[in-house]
Amino acid sequence: MQIHENYSLKDYNTFGLDAKARFFVAINSVAELQRILADNSYPNKFILGGGSNMLITQDINALVIHINIKGIFIENEDDSRVELKVMAGENWHEMVLWTLERDFGGLENMSLIPGNTGTAPVQNIGAYGVELKDVFVGCEAIRRADQELVYFSKEDCRFGYRDSFFKNEGKDKYVITSIILRLTKKNHAINTSYGAINEELERNHCKSPTIKDISNAVITIRNSKLPNPKELGNSGSFFKNPVISKEVFEEFIAKYPEAPFYKVSEEAYKIPAGWLIEQSGFKGKRFGDAGVHVKQALVLVNYGSATGNDILNLAHMIIEEVRIKFGFTIEPEVNLIK
Repeated sequence: MQIHENYSLKDYNTFGLDAKARFFVAINSVAELQRILADNSYPNKFILGGGSNMLITQDINALVIHINIKGIFIENEDDSRVELKVMAGENWHEMVLWTLERDFGGLENMSLIPGNTGTAPVQNIGAYGVELKDVFVGCEAIRRADQELVYFSKEDCRFGYRDSFFKNEGKDKYVITSIILRLTKKNHAINTSYGAINEELERNHCKSPTIKDISNAVITIRNSKLPNPKELGNSGSFFKNPVISKEVFEEFIAKYPEAPFYKVSEEAYKIPAGWLIEQSGFKGKRFGDAGVHVKQALVLVNYGSATGNDILNLAHMIIEEVRIKFGFTIEPEVNLIK
């Protein structure tokens, strides 16, 4: 392990923000991670995965530990299902492509989600009608207090909408080192519940889609809406879609009958945050080098030299305008490092 001083994190966050780490180390095994966590020479430690779901607003005065543990292993399988152990440093989308090459089904709707697998359970990532929890078996994590390797079942993780135990009681207490997924080998459950997928399949005259067809449709849709972080700094969806009560929804939809929505339960409705932001006049707006993407209002972007605080100030401006216009609050999906 080589420890660097005053190390730029520009290549380690998808916003492309040039914040610096006081110290930086990339670790490549669970044993290395246990050793560095036990090292009291660096009292302040910051865990960094793929850097895709974070906004850094200042230099990080700590030892930044970049999780770079690789490997995909088949743990169990039978004729119909397979369980994979995926190490935390694997790129999510590359892992999805690995499963598709072997005709393992379950992740196709989550193609092209940025970031690494180790942070997937923290957010309970999801897209186009599928969430991580739908294929998740468990994960292993190191407890930072004593460097012990601990197993968490799906129930232990307490998944919610873009939420989990690791964002609440377990925040900053564990470092996920691997996840275990259960995927199908045949009789795949094709999920086309989102209209955009059906539209793309129809455009390609695909009447009996395979899991690869679903993945290709999702990739096409995402590429048409979302900027490539390597070309334009962003973290994907910056805000969560707000979930509101039936009472608030009825008042809202009476005033905005054209608004899209999704019924979560008899008492709760989800409103697309992108629609709310667009209706508030922010789509395509630019404030210096911080802006809202021209094709997708849910995405905040760095046009080149924006700072984390520039983007954070824009986020606060959007939150306030949406609150004033619609009467409820949208929240960031990304982790704010400040």
